Amino acid sequence: MEKLEFVRVGESMYHEKLENGLNVFVFPKPEFQKGYAFFATNYGGMDMRFCLAGEWHDTPAGVAHYLEHKMFDTEEGNALQDLAANGANPNAFTSNAITGYYFDSTEKFEENLRILLSFVSVPWFTRESVDKERGIIGQEIGMIEDDPHWKCYMNLMKALFKHHPIRESVAGSVESIAKITPETLYACHKAFYDPANMTLCVAGPVDPEHICAVAREILPKEAGPIAAKDYGEREEPRAAQSLIEERMEVSAPIFQLGWKGDAKRNGEERLRQELVGELALEVLLGSSTPLYAKLYREGLINQEFSYGYESDPGCAFLLASGESRDPEAVRMAVAEEAARIGREGVDPALWERVKKGVYGNRVRGLNSFENLCVGQAQAFFAGYDFLRFADLFDAITKKEAEELIAGWVTEERTALSVVRAKEET
Repeated sequence: MEKLEFVRVGESMYHEKLENGLNVFVFPKPEFQKGYAFFATNYGGMDMRFCLAGEWHDTPAGVAHYLEHKMFDTEEGNALQDLAANGANPNAFTSNAITGYYFDSTEKFEENLRILLSFVSVPWFTRESVDKERGIIGQEIGMIEDDPHWKCYMNLMKALFKHHPIRESVAGSVESIAKITPETLYACHKAFYDPANMTLCVAGPVDPEHICAVAREILPKEAGPIAAKDYGEREEPRAAQSLIEERMEVSAPIFQLGWKGDAKRNGEERLRQELVGELALEVLLGSSTPLYAKLYREGLINQEFSYGYESDPGCAFLLASGESRDPEAVRMAVAEEAARIGREGVDPALWERVKKGVYGNRVRGLNSFENLCVGQAQAFFAGYDFLRFADLFDAITKKEAEELIAGWVTEERTALSVVRAKEET
């Protein structure tokens, strides 16, 4: 296996690409008792249109999430129960871009790993079980559609993007999941659950070579064809809509404010933009900035205020969210501060404080096996190694953050989603 040393953060990672195309990453932690395994596919909620073996497929919204629910079913019973009976804590998630299955355990780690690899790689559905799951997922969809924060976020995606499938809920809708059949699930499993489209990341008191040996034993021996994805027309820089408002049961208006960015291709360039985006948000909206103090002093934000950088294939954006008596005033204040930064630049002392803080938060996150494994899987699918951030960080300049703010935080790229209280009748 290849051993990669990340000296700046004191981490080692072993990597091997198996004969079937699966990429295995292992973080040996001999001083710990608990191990963590994350088995992920490069397939998420937005991968609704794809081509496999020359044939194009258009699938309903929600298939990736539906498939995640059904993958725990086995011909012998239920893998979730089998893992729990072995003392493991198993779970799974579906995001816009990936689906991941994981567990942690202090005992029977190899046995649990075998269960994980087996049930994820061998689908087993019946029409009866698929139909039964439709009601369960339908209830889940109903719950999230009643959540004003979720509704506010999804409306922001619709305001920012005109074509990109990130506009669609990962869970789909009651109408879209009604179209999902066992044949749909089998087809999508064949398209995306091939070892060559997946990665296995493990951290704990394990031997990297032995992890690879177990994967070789359990998984298919050869790689299959990889599906090509289609995310529709290329997005223009301009936000699709400036404002979307909705009325729901809320005690105070909640908002999501977004700025449409320029998506980078996979690789180190994408990682660098992520780091620059994080730093740009900290110098624009962070708790130690003049803007944050002004908004808080004027009662326009409270402790619920948060912000982040997000990117998926074909899209990137900044967003800020919270409660506010006047979301439009928040929007105007951010625009004014971005314009000021464009004229005057970022205060050098603030830049140095922010840079140390962001780097420190990332390094502290490496204490979590989950962060290591999930982060590496997501990074691998994006074309880089998760721990490479440490090598890039010092070289990122204040000017890069200033240019991102000047280029992205503009009127034409801005969208605002607001959920207000229902009007009294």
